Amino acid sequence: MQRKWRLAAAAAALLALLGTAVIAGLAAALPDTLYTDEPAAELRIASLPYLSARNKQGAVPADSTAPDTSSNVTLALFGVVPVKTVRAVTTARRTVQLCGTPFGVKLFSDGALVVAFSDRYTALGSENPAKAAGLRLGDLIISANGQPVRSNEDLTSAIQAAGGAPLTVLYRRGESQCTAVLTPTRDENGCYKAGIWVRDSGAGIGTLSFIDPLHGTFAGLGHSISDTDTGAELTLLSGEIVPVTVTGCIRGAAGSPGELRGEFSASPIGRVLANDTAGVYGSYSGPAAGQSVEVANLQEVTTGPAELWATVEGTAAKAYAVRIERVTMTGTDPNRNLLIRVTDQTLLEKTGGIVQGMSGSPIVQNGRLAAVLTHVLVNDPAKGYAIFAATMLEKADAAA
Repeated sequence: MQRKWRLAAAAAALLALLGTAVIAGLAAALPDTLYTDEPAAELRIASLPYLSARNKQGAVPADSTAPDTSSNVTLALFGVVPVKTVRAVTTARRTVQLCGTPFGVKLFSDGALVVAFSDRYTALGSENPAKAAGLRLGDLIISANGQPVRSNEDLTSAIQAAGGAPLTVLYRRGESQCTAVLTPTRDENGCYKAGIWVRDSGAGIGTLSFIDPLHGTFAGLGHSISDTDTGAELTLLSGEIVPVTVTGCIRGAAGSPGELRGEFSASPIGRVLANDTAGVYGSYSGPAAGQSVEVANLQEVTTGPAELWATVEGTAAKAYAVRIERVTMTGTDPNRNLLIRVTDQTLLEKTGGIVQGMSGSPIVQNGRLAAVLTHVLVNDPAKGYAIFAATMLEKADAAA
């Protein structure tokens, strides 16, 4: 009998431990704040249908006659077991113009980015003034001997003006600002060299996600524009976007991501105001875009069928069938909120799935803009990651 009691107690303890782990996991999957255009008491999580609002607690200042637009809501498992109390903010539903059209981005960096080193070989061995000064790949040089460096030419002029004397270089490395003392060497032609290759601009093809007519802004890509050699995010000085006509496509395959090919227009349709980890944003001055759609809140996005709006030929976007396989509302990487799979046979036959240049393609679910495509899985081009459209709209508002 005692043995049975011990086994029952152990089983109960194990169940309690598993229950605690499940509750903790669900709580970790929920953000602290959710936005809704419905009564907070009706808050539900589409990707976690077994959670529902259990109760609501609000607070209004005693001297205020306006109702509070937010309240605490406890989400509970099957409406019974409390999981987490979140802040539900009631706000008007936003509407944007759906794009999915290709665009070219031209960015000019706020400095000169170190992208490579070039050693000189002498009788004394190899020499590299930049390496000796402590510079690394990805460092952004912003001034030399007190003079601003906005381009490759600015840095070259400062080096030549120093005449071989040491010059102080101010640069950014990540979030830090540092200084280095660099002493150029003289080559066989009498020119002074620092031993580095630098880049001050970048360009590429991506997809325009949406236009916000309320603020006259655009959002695209869903990730930042980074230097191809170093992976460093380009620090923006100025930039513009131009229309692109897709002229061809290199089909993607496992281990070899494909890409769209296109021709840039000469007429800009917008000015880049932010190159952010969550996308490229700015003011829009082009013609009216596509159809108006509502933006889905995070909790409304769920696994299941959806539409990917993309342009793989010409300039007009088309809808292709995809399936959302995973939804993550919390996480360290905002560019990977969703995992999607292309199921549309037409798109699979033409491109192999997702290719470079499709970043920024909007994803529509249940008639609302749910997310924006950001990355392709190199070993499985039918799959990719996406960012919540609501997150990009917040970034567009900040850029405005």
